[in-house]
Amino acid sequence: MGPQLAGVSLTSIQEPVRAELDQVFHELGRIIRVDFPRIAQVNQHLLRIKGKMFRPTLALLSAQASGATGPQTVTLGAVVELIHLATLIHDDSVDHSVLRRGQPTVNAMFSHQVAVIMGDYLYSRAVQQLVDLDDLEPLRVMSRVTNEMTIGEMREIEAHDVLDFSLEEYDRLIDAKTASLMSGACEVGALGGDPAYREPLRRYGRCLGMAFQIVDDLLDYTSTQEVTGKPAGLDLREHKITLPLIAALPSMDEQERGLVSALMADPTPADEQIAEVVGIAHTRGGITAAQERAQEFAVLAEAELDQLPETRARDALRDCITYVVERRS
Repeated sequence: MGPQLAGVSLTSIQEPVRAELDQVFHELGRIIRVDFPRIAQVNQHLLRIKGKMFRPTLALLSAQASGATGPQTVTLGAVVELIHLATLIHDDSVDHSVLRRGQPTVNAMFSHQVAVIMGDYLYSRAVQQLVDLDDLEPLRVMSRVTNEMTIGEMREIEAHDVLDFSLEEYDRLIDAKTASLMSGACEVGALGGDPAYREPLRRYGRCLGMAFQIVDDLLDYTSTQEVTGKPAGLDLREHKITLPLIAALPSMDEQERGLVSALMADPTPADEQIAEVVGIAHTRGGITAAQERAQEFAVLAEAELDQLPETRARDALRDCITYVVERRS
């Protein structure tokens, strides 16, 4: 049986770990604080546009669900968010994005040079915190995750030929780029708990992350800038190959495939081109296929939770699945 698709808010999901999440945000501020004006200025900007803290939520809920206790859980939640932030800053610079969460990106507000250095700064502060914990396991997990994410980003940059890009290649890309961090967040959260729950939570996080990225890719075809905080059709404008397009390709005729190829070859595709390809993805079943694929991963994620004891935290992790599949931004 799949997750129950009834409206679930992130606020309600975060309720069991609300106090710890507040501590994570303060810990984040403590970790990145520095007596250097430019970095301090960027830090203020990052803290001001505080995100949804979804990945630290996964870490904290996994800790509760596995019976983990101890002060290091809050620090690990902050480390997870730091690595996420560093990745976003680098992503935005690579993509020359100007908006993130409806706010100016670091590269748009400052410069690409500052963005690259700030991403490195946040990564290095995360590593320092892990070293200070004097525990090899979280360091082992998060260093692996960071490496996987880097390879995922490189896979995305190297993905050029949309007409010859397979579902398997797409899975490898989003597994590394997105699912690895969610999987790592759940795994490090579980480290201080019952060892039997570490692997189920790691696998849960991976399946959740796969569903998350597929839905994220879908939003580029189905949502608007007012809802997501970034321009609609941005993935196509940046020539990113995502599942709605991959799934639609086998059903396209030669003319439609030609339109897709022309858009991908155009360094500055027009809005009309983008709208046309979005329409093709809809009519050729790409949207429906991607929605079904996200649901498949949601079912797999829920199956992993069945191995955990019944707790409020496990219920919240189950609600995370519904939240991911149904989200609109």
